[in-house]
Formats: sequence, C-alpha cells, structure tokens
Amino acid sequence: MMPTLDFSKLNQIASSHSHVLPCVVQNASTGEVIMLAYVSKESITESIDRGYAVFWSTSRQELWVKGATSGNYLKLIDIYVNCENNSVLFKVLPQGSGACHVIDPTAGTHFSTCFHRKLSSELTIL
Repeated sequence: MMPTLDFSKLNQIASSHSHVLPCVVQNASTGEVIMLAYVSKESITESIDRGYAVFWSTSRQELWVKGATSGNYLKLIDIYVNCENNSVLFKVLPQGSGACHVIDPTAGTHFSTCFHRKLSSELTIL
C-alpha cells in the first residue's frame, strides 16, 4: 500500500500556537537524513544539556526525548541553523537499532531512517 501524503500537519502545528521550528536530523557518520522533527527553545536547550536529541512533540505538546521509550537515542554532535534562522539541522550518531518508530518487517528492527519509502506515481495525495 502506498502512503498518503498529509498536507495538514503544518496547519495543525500553527493552530496549536506551538512555537517550534522544523529540525532535519542527519546521521553525522553517513550523511543519511534520518528524520524531520520539531524543536522548541526548551528542547534545543535540553538537547545541548543532555548531549542527546530532544524534540517538541507536536501531537502531545510536550518535550520528547528521542529514545526514552525505544532505546534508540540520538547522540547530538552538532546543531546548524539555516540562513533564515527558521529551521535547524541536528547532526547525530544513532545509538540503537534504528531511528524510525516504524519496524521493518523484514529485519524486525526499527528502520534506520523515517525516509524509507520512495515517492511513486501510485502515491495518494490529500
């Protein structure tokens, strides 16, 4: 089954009055893009203090320590800011079996990246 793109996520975030920025997460060793998450001022400070990636959960409206429940922590190496100061890049070293919350049915472990599906002409767009 092909995934359905969800164009409503950013509207949901905007309407929740969350003060967040998009955060691209990249494997510092391989250059692979692992995921896209959102960060608040507090989650960036927590990430720096802990040395591990901490995000803002837009669905739960709370800090989200990546790996706290799965064991798949992301060791923080560097934080970069884009030229318009409206998004960040976390360079990390994954510390578990994978980074995605979805489990690869073939391997039985978490996918190493949330970007494990390729866009095709069969994709449904909302």
